[in-house]
Amino acid sequence: MSSLISPEEKSKQFVEIMSGTPEDKSIISIRNEKADGKIRDQIRMTPGVQPFKHNYYTSDQFYQRDRQNGIIRNVYGQRVLRVTEDFITGMLAGLEDEVGDRAGMVMYETGYAWGMEDMRNFVKRSQGEFEVDFAKMGMGMMLETWWWPLTIEGWGTWQFDFREAKRDMLFIELYESAVAKTLGDIGAAVCYFYAGLFASVFSVLARKDFGCVEIQCYAMGADHCKFLISHAERVDAASFWRSQGATGKDIMKKVKEV
Repeated sequence: MSSLISPEEKSKQFVEIMSGTPEDKSIISIRNEKADGKIRDQIRMTPGVQPFKHNYYTSDQFYQRDRQNGIIRNVYGQRVLRVTEDFITGMLAGLEDEVGDRAGMVMYETGYAWGMEDMRNFVKRSQGEFEVDFAKMGMGMMLETWWWPLTIEGWGTWQFDFREAKRDMLFIELYESAVAKTLGDIGAAVCYFYAGLFASVFSVLARKDFGCVEIQCYAMGADHCKFLISHAERVDAASFWRSQGATGKDIMKKVKEV
């Protein structure tokens, strides 16, 4: 499945996102007096207290609660909303009632748009927090820095596989999908939102027009979800094979032969 945004518009967005400059308001709560606002070619090593606090990994450190007004923000100042599994189930059911079979595409496009905005914020924030040019950040460190806030927010844990990256194929294994775990084993792939999210994020990072498809899903009886990120032709082929009953392992084998 691929996004409806035109290739030309996507290219413009990729360039704009990757050229983002640090934004102090998103990192002000983790900054201290050692921060100097300079962007370097590599992460600077400083003894003692660091320019920014990076280890805000617990709920109390990550969330800022305004109980009087009923508002929760994360450490970056973004407002967040806590919801129940019933909310997710009801939202998806309502969407299907409204648009029928196009519900998956709507969720994919929603995930894609969210991913683009998330990367726009992340590029600015991470450059400021680590005082380093985004293009000079190590890929592994950068990806884990992007994903771990999603883990603490309830979106699950992941592993990425770049062994076929030279052929423009990336694989993501997702555990504890908020959508699939909520719906349970219903015999169908349901993580369209994640597919759109992964498509946009890795398109921005690679500066290529990638799509994404879920090739196995917890909601189909698998123990975790798995996604293929690649060019539209390969993604469409994988989507077709999944619709014909191919397993995730079979699809992986087939796409590597394309």
